[in-house]
Amino acid sequence: MKKKILVADIGGTHVKLLMSMRDERQFDSGPALKPYEMVARIKENVGGWTFDAISIGFPAPVRQGRIIGEPKHLGNGWVGFNFSKALDKPVRVINDAAMQALGSYRGGRMLFLGLGTGLGSALAWEKNLLPLELGDLPYRDRKIIEEWLGIPGLKRLGEKEWKGEVLYAVAQLKRSFIADYVVLGGGNAKRFKQFPKGIEPGQNENAYRGGIRLWENEAGSRNPKWRIL
Repeated sequence: MKKKILVADIGGTHVKLLMSMRDERQFDSGPALKPYEMVARIKENVGGWTFDAISIGFPAPVRQGRIIGEPKHLGNGWVGFNFSKALDKPVRVINDAAMQALGSYRGGRMLFLGLGTGLGSALAWEKNLLPLELGDLPYRDRKIIEEWLGIPGLKRLGEKEWKGEVLYAVAQLKRSFIADYVVLGGGNAKRFKQFPKGIEPGQNENAYRGGIRLWENEAGSRNPKWRIL
């Protein structure tokens, strides 16, 4: 029987809980959110839903399903936290941008960039998914790139100048990664009405689709559908 998967997409301002592409609930996150509080809020918000396992997209570096660095825009205490024990369900954790990339992929070589509180990123090709941390790249005025493309840059530059900065940087990153196309997701991507050729908007349902695809690999499979690097 096919598993029912709850998808939790954790961002710097909200946590979205999805049981389908249209069945969504959410609650606020932010710099005070710590793991035990998040677990309690998830349990409060899933009443009436039945599910067998959980996919968590998390805004920090994740390797082999484990958080290896504290998030920039949430509270602390996440490294080493046992989600399966706390939620009493099988849990798979992946970087939040990587989960959206997994759901966005439609072939070729794709660079995913998430315009949110910061800058999420991942590269996908064939059966491979490589989470990235491009937000930490050095950029103008000795700042990192997410301080220009994320919310701080939007507030500092204003929307018109910020959009120009985003399109310039995205074009350079597309060339650098030899990507066939870029998917631009995250809440602030909705500020664009159109994109140049080779850049396309992410869809709201991609985080859910990525969370489902995360369970397509059987444990120990010799021929996985996805190789998450």
